[in-house]
Amino acid sequence: MVEQQREPTRQRPPSEPAVRPARHGEAGAAGLAVTVDRLSTEIRALREESEARVLVDLAEGVLVERLNCAPAEAARQLQRLASDARMALPELAADIVNQAASDAIAGAVAEARAAQATPGTGQTAEGAAGPRDGGAALRLRTAEAAAVLAGDDTRALARALLDRALRPLGATAAAVWSAAPDGSLTLVGEAGFGPAEAARWRYVPPGLGTPAQQAITEDRTLWITESGDALPPTIGGGSGGTRAVVPAQGGGQRVGVLEVHWPGPHPGLALQRQLDALAQLCALSLSDHGVESGSPPDGVAAWLVGLLDGLLDSAALLRPLRDRDGRITDFMIEHTNGRFTDPAGRPPGSLTGLPLLEAYPLFAAEGGLFERIKRVHSTGAPYRSRSTVLKFPGNPAPPPVVADVGLARFGDVVLLSWRLPEGDARLADLLKHAQRVSQIGAFEENLTTGEITWTEQLSTLYGLSPGAAPVPLHQLSGHVHPDDTGAVERFLRTVLHQREESAVTFRLRRADGVVRHLRVVAEPLCDASGLLVAVRGAYQDVSPHHWTEVALAATRDRLAGAEQQAAERHRLARQLQRAIMPPTAHPVYRPGLRVAVRYRPAEEDQRVGGDWYDAVALPDGRVLLTVGDIAGHGIAAATGMVVLRNALRGLAITGAGPGRLLSWLNSVACCLTEQVTATVVCGLFDPAARTLRWANAGHVPPVLVSRGKAEALTPPDGVLLGAVDVASYEETRQELQRQDILLMYTDGLIERRDSSMDQALGQLLAAASRPVDDLEDYLDHLLSCDIADTDDDTCLIAVQPT
Repeated sequence: MVEQQREPTRQRPPSEPAVRPARHGEAGAAGLAVTVDRLSTEIRALREESEARVLVDLAEGVLVERLNCAPAEAARQLQRLASDARMALPELAADIVNQAASDAIAGAVAEARAAQATPGTGQTAEGAAGPRDGGAALRLRTAEAAAVLAGDDTRALARALLDRALRPLGATAAAVWSAAPDGSLTLVGEAGFGPAEAARWRYVPPGLGTPAQQAITEDRTLWITESGDALPPTIGGGSGGTRAVVPAQGGGQRVGVLEVHWPGPHPGLALQRQLDALAQLCALSLSDHGVESGSPPDGVAAWLVGLLDGLLDSAALLRPLRDRDGRITDFMIEHTNGRFTDPAGRPPGSLTGLPLLEAYPLFAAEGGLFERIKRVHSTGAPYRSRSTVLKFPGNPAPPPVVADVGLARFGDVVLLSWRLPEGDARLADLLKHAQRVSQIGAFEENLTTGEITWTEQLSTLYGLSPGAAPVPLHQLSGHVHPDDTGAVERFLRTVLHQREESAVTFRLRRADGVVRHLRVVAEPLCDASGLLVAVRGAYQDVSPHHWTEVALAATRDRLAGAEQQAAERHRLARQLQRAIMPPTAHPVYRPGLRVAVRYRPAEEDQRVGGDWYDAVALPDGRVLLTVGDIAGHGIAAATGMVVLRNALRGLAITGAGPGRLLSWLNSVACCLTEQVTATVVCGLFDPAARTLRWANAGHVPPVLVSRGKAEALTPPDGVLLGAVDVASYEETRQELQRQDILLMYTDGLIERRDSSMDQALGQLLAAASRPVDDLEDYLDHLLSCDIADTDDDTCLIAVQPT
């Protein structure tokens, strides 16, 4: 695949923004790269808009002359004509300009339209080149407008010819050659061949016999099919396909050549006059290009290129790119030597031909390398630095590098060279980076000579300016907090007198008033005779760690207090619950009735809930049977349970039925408690008649075990307590036979996380269907089945007529 090179224009339309240095060097590589891509897209859009504007302006000028009207009226007429013809404004403008002109482009458009209208002359391909018969006019006139905007920038001209006029015809690359009187050629512009090919063919000496030289010698267009046959040497040779080589004439002489490449066979189009017209556009630009005979491109001396290639460091030649006002907006990377190293890992050939700020956008940071290059080009004074910080793009971005950088001006170009750190220098840079990140500074104090060596980071920790004198160890006590003086003095005695390694953490009082927590580790160095000669060590700023420890300690204290308070509340709730409702209560004794109860509290105190049961013999001989569950856990649920349990006992003395009792109990939950909601099943059992009247407030239904089969009773309607202020509850009656068992329970008996309540209820019915010998053992069996998998309170009542 042919590599396409992105060539910038040396001049831009007045509306086109120039890429200028960023104001903040701290921007990340990714952000700058996105900005460069966005600006490139905007520039391309503005360039296309400028080209269309040139066409429209020319068309308006034609209408001014033809209609003898004002420019504003001509603009309105053009808009109206485009609307009536349902054509895009640039397309109509191209047609108007083409009809008014009598140049090579007009002849080429006429030939293209004739070929389109004549069968067998490539009308399909030509018709695909543009809409209706105006396609050729729009393509060629747009290319002409782009050439006008490019001025003498032949690189931009080559790109415009390919993108605007040739690529719609299937071409993939184009080259513009400038011809010198001695027969040499200079590649002044290319698009689609790639920077590596452009660098190889930047200058062609006389007599080489390239197709471009043949076209000038024979004064005709050459069509060359690149097959297995021998092909004359040329740019992009050997890639296959077809190419047209068209001489460009200006001022009565051949001034250059336009070379176009198609990837496949001959396009089969009537293209000769179109190619001639495009070659004439090249000639207009080449007439003012001014390439000296026999010289390498753009005035770069061969000795300078040779000098660059002989350097042992990475080096590149940079040529300035200017706007219409002559201001430098960027530099072109015109040549890189064989030793060039790109920290982002890109091959040098891929950078040749790119704008500097497109290849290295971070150089545009304020005070960065781009400003240095501009200053060297402006003043001519060379620049050299051994500590230039270079930042490079990448994904992920490589770390900044401190490199040796040299800049020198030669004519209109700037030679840039850099030497990246390698070996020991790279390790030293890495160590410096590690010290900065971890806030560690090292020191060495020679006790014999008094010389003290500090790293740069240690001076930063002490708040000292660069070049300030280091603090000797024996003066350390004078810089610490008074409360830490004793610990520091013990540290110094251990190191300096006992000659042992030691460490201490202290508060440093800096000259700027800042207090930092530092930890210092030091080891003594002794000579062969045991004499102490030096001390080495390191300081680390542990202030963030210290304040984190302080915050964590305070948090631990608050959590411990909160846990203690919660444990106390849960303990009180458990005691209250057990005082009101012990785990095993004495059953109700009534003739012809056996009652057994079980209460299994939650294992964890914080899970203490509001489950309750009650079995009370009433004065009229009936037995009040109730099971309930308060929503929530803790002391609030336990106190709510006490209120509702005792209230129901008192209300039952009235002799009212279970439906009325639950209505009254709902009023208690709404008015006499604080936001209590509960589910309750309430029943009145008559032992003599063996009948149960019961009502339900959203509770799990009772289970009736009769003749060895267990089934859940259908609950009457009723909402949970506390949901609404006024509620009524239906009652239902159930007759029990001798030896039947009625089970009333809370959801703690069957609640599971991995299944529905219906599935868990089915397991309870299966377990409850077993034969019954003793009612107490029967309840213990149900609790031991472990149907539930949640740690929740469980209440269970069993009633059996005898």
